[in-house]
Amino acid sequence: MSNHETAWPKELRVSPDRRMLTVRFNDGRSYEIEAELLRVRSPSAEVQGHAPGQRVTVGGKSEVTISKVLPVGNYAVRLVFDDSHDTGIFTWAFLSEMGEAKEERWAEYIAELADKGMSRIF
Repeated sequence: MSNHETAWPKELRVSPDRRMLTVRFNDGRSYEIEAELLRVRSPSAEVQGHAPGQRVTVGGKSEVTISKVLPVGNYAVRLVFDDSHDTGIFTWAFLSEMGEAKEERWAEYIAELADKGMSRIF
């Protein structure tokens, strides 16, 4: 079983400017994940699609913030963003993987934007 599958957060904290989510896990790992990255890689069907290859590239979110963090059972949170996106269920495993692979996910996102002639700026 991977660290992601057994991840259990002991703290979730939104920064004062609402642009960063800090996740601290019970095994000592801690990650700061930008609201923008969480928004553009949201696990929602709106972003990921309903089948492989349907993921949508979302641009113009450099200023997005986290408005609310709502619990979903004991396995996830629903993040509500100030652009009204609120359909993603962010499991502990998803947050663990996103934190660990943050640099790689950023690079993929920036490359996708460039390939599609899109920008982080709205």
